[in-house]
Amino acid sequence: MDAVCVATPDDRHFEAARDAIRARKHVLIEKPSVLSLSELDELTRLATENEVLAKVVYHKLADPDHKKLRTFYQDGVLKHVNNGYCSLLEPKSISGGQFAEWITGRNPATYVAVHYLKLIDFTFGPNWSLDRVSATGQRGLVGPADGPTWDSVQLQVVYRYPDTRDAAFDIHTSWVTPDNFPGYVEQEVQFRFDNAVWSAHQRKRGVELTVENRTPGELKNTPNYHYNGTFLEPWGERSQRGYGIEVIERFFQEAAFVEFDGPSEQRNKRLAQMRTLTYNDITADRNCVAIVQSLEAILARAAGGAPGCLVKVNGSAGGLALYEPGNAKPLVLYEGRV
Repeated sequence: MDAVCVATPDDRHFEAARDAIRARKHVLIEKPSVLSLSELDELTRLATENEVLAKVVYHKLADPDHKKLRTFYQDGVLKHVNNGYCSLLEPKSISGGQFAEWITGRNPATYVAVHYLKLIDFTFGPNWSLDRVSATGQRGLVGPADGPTWDSVQLQVVYRYPDTRDAAFDIHTSWVTPDNFPGYVEQEVQFRFDNAVWSAHQRKRGVELTVENRTPGELKNTPNYHYNGTFLEPWGERSQRGYGIEVIERFFQEAAFVEFDGPSEQRNKRLAQMRTLTYNDITADRNCVAIVQSLEAILARAAGGAPGCLVKVNGSAGGLALYEPGNAKPLVLYEGRV
C-alpha cells in the first residue's frame, strides 16, 4: 500500500492523517485538512521527515466553471476582486441522517464553506494577505438553541492587498433546508471586480429533471453531472466520471509519479515537484486552516455566551488573535505567523 485517503468527519482528520504519514504513506485528506494551524504544522513536519505527500481534497477547484473563473482572473480579463458572496445550503437529511452520528458540536461552515475559502484563496491569491475573520450563526433545529451545534453559519473573511485595499467575502452555509427543496444542494457564488461581475448558480447552469416517484429523493431535480455521473457512452461502454473523481485520480497520479516515474535516486526531486502544487498540498492550506480555526473559536465563544467576536490575523498580538466585544485584551489562538 502506497497511499491512504482520510475521509473521516471533519474533526477527526488529524490523528488518522498523522498515523498514515508516520507509516510513510502518501495521504489525501478530505477538506478541511485539519482544524488548527498547530495540527497543520505537525502534519507538514511529519510529511517532510517521512518523505511523503500530504494533500487535501478541494474538488470545486476542478469544476469547469471555477477553472474558467481562475483562467479569466490569471489572464487579466477580470481585474482586482473587491468582494464576493458564496452560499451552499444542504437538506435536513444530511444533518439529521447521514451525519447524525458525528454532528453534535459541529457546524456547516467548517464542513462546506472551506470549498469556497480555497476557491477564493487559490483563484485570487497569492498577492494579498488574510486580515480578519468574523462569523455568526443560528441554532435550535439540529440541536438545542443554546447548544454547540449549529444549523446555519454566516462567515465573513477579509483579505488586504499591498495597496491597502480590502476584499471581503461572505460565505453562508446551512444543513437544514427542506428535504424536498428542488435544488437539494443549493450552491451560488458571486464575485465583483473592478471591471466585472461573475455570477454562478448550480441550479441555473444545467439539467432540470422530474420523474414520478423518483425525484427529488432517489434522483435529484437539478443534478450536477459535471461533478459525478454515470454515463452510457456513444461508443457503447458505461463510465463514471466528473470533477469529483478527477481530483482523486490526480492525487494517485501524483503519488505514482513520485514512486515510479523514474530512477529511485531522483525520487526526492519528484517529491519536491509534486509538493509545489498549491491547489492541493497542505503547505498551501495555511489561510484556509487559519480561517477554520478562527471560525471554530468564534462559534465556541458565541455558544458560551460571548457573540460578536473577531479574529485578527498577523497583528501585533500574534498570528491569530481573538477579540471579544468590549475587551481589548485578545485571546491568542496561534502565536506564529499565518
